[in-house]
Amino acid sequence: MNKKISIDLSLMDENKGTGSAGSQVYYLTHQVSKLTSHLELHPKDYSSQRGLWKLLGKRKRLSIYLSDKNPTLYNKVIKNLSIRGLKGR
Repeated sequence: MNKKISIDLSLMDENKGTGSAGSQVYYLTHQVSKLTSHLELHPKDYSSQRGLWKLLGKRKRLSIYLSDKNPTLYNKVIKNLSIRGLKGR
C-alpha cells in the first residue's frame, strides 16, 4: 500500500523542493482522492470524514497563499490537478 507519489517537478520552486506550496497542494490532492475513494466504500467512517475536511481546509489555505504569492504557478497547479479554483479570485 506504500506507493510513491511522483510529484510534477514543474509545480515545485527551484529552491524549495517538496516543501513548496505547489508540491504540497499536489500531495494533499493525492491524499484527498485516496480518502474519497475510501469513503465511497465506508460512508459511515466519520473519523475519515473529519480527516478529509481537515485536508481540504489545509489545501484551501495553501491555495490561497499560492494564489497571492505566485499566481502563475497557482494557475498551473489548478490546471494540472484538475481541481476547482478559489471563489472570487
